[in-house]
Amino acid sequence: MTKNLPWWFYTLALPALNLSLAILAGVVVLLALDVNVMNAARIIFNGALGDQSGIGYTLFYATNFMFTGLSVAIAWHAGLFNIGAEGQATLGGIGVAFVCTSLPPQLPFGLLIIITTLTAALFGALWALIPAWLNAYRGSHIVITTIMFNFIASSLLVYLLVNVLNAPDQMATVSPTFEQQTWLPYLHQLSAWFGIELAPTPLNISFLWALCCCLFAHFYLSHSRLGYDTRVLGFNRRAANFAGIKPQRIIMITMLISGACAGFVALNEVQGQAHQLKIEFVAGYGFAGIAVAIIGRKQPLGIIASSVLFGVLYQGGSELSLNIERIGNDVVLLIQGLVILFCGALEWMLKPALVKWLKLQSSSGLNNG
Repeated sequence: MTKNLPWWFYTLALPALNLSLAILAGVVVLLALDVNVMNAARIIFNGALGDQSGIGYTLFYATNFMFTGLSVAIAWHAGLFNIGAEGQATLGGIGVAFVCTSLPPQLPFGLLIIITTLTAALFGALWALIPAWLNAYRGSHIVITTIMFNFIASSLLVYLLVNVLNAPDQMATVSPTFEQQTWLPYLHQLSAWFGIELAPTPLNISFLWALCCCLFAHFYLSHSRLGYDTRVLGFNRRAANFAGIKPQRIIMITMLISGACAGFVALNEVQGQAHQLKIEFVAGYGFAGIAVAIIGRKQPLGIIASSVLFGVLYQGGSELSLNIERIGNDVVLLIQGLVILFCGALEWMLKPALVKWLKLQSSSGLNNG
């Protein structure tokens, strides 16, 4: 029975049940805090999806999750656990900051976007290059090397902001504010060109690029030779060797693509929203991308849905902590952690019970027939 499960088992039924358990656990937490559950649910929904402003912030957060979720998922298909998206995104931010503070402001905006996009991808990919080479040619564990490179990237960012990219007129450890000509257009500005009025939010055109990246990744993994080789390597390395696939080549290519995806976070956070480089602009998005990838079943199109879910949790959770006094950021993080726990770490917990139920339904159908 487990070999002939219907398509919706893993795609719809199991994720929906896991999410329901996570919501139930969150309800228990709110009841323990003597919080009106219906009121809390209303605040979360209205804060994240109730109006244009909430939707804009939700999709702004979802943009970062798409980039980091893709970074984790693409590497996962090759059998690699890349948890270095934090560092790769940090290097992407450094690259974008150098471009935005160095290039002449009279540069055509279309050319500037191409340069910053390529720079974010290049810096993120280069930060994944050494861990990829160590794994491919020296057998180093990709988890150890990528997580250590996160710390190196963080230290490098601090050094550059203190000694190289620091703003001379500010006490805060930030870079100078970029020239306005380098800022990514907000979607509410673009919509105004077509006579559509949207509420001002940080949502910018990098959201559209994130959607394109998910589509590109889907076709790369499912409809290209390199994507096929990547999936074969991740499924069975011995079979990949027997088929003539070179593991070292696939590992290098996959990790470079993975690092490039993480580097795109800088487009949204640095060039699109803050318009300057800050110490903590990555803000844990790299590690959250692991949960986003798991909940999205490591599929690029599934990552779009899971990213929006995490965007709702971030935006709705912020509104919840602002409107209910006894709920602080720690409670919001706990609720987000419950979603990660049930939809990620415990994703297979309900599988035996669901398979048993399907068997009973199938046998009863045969008996009735």
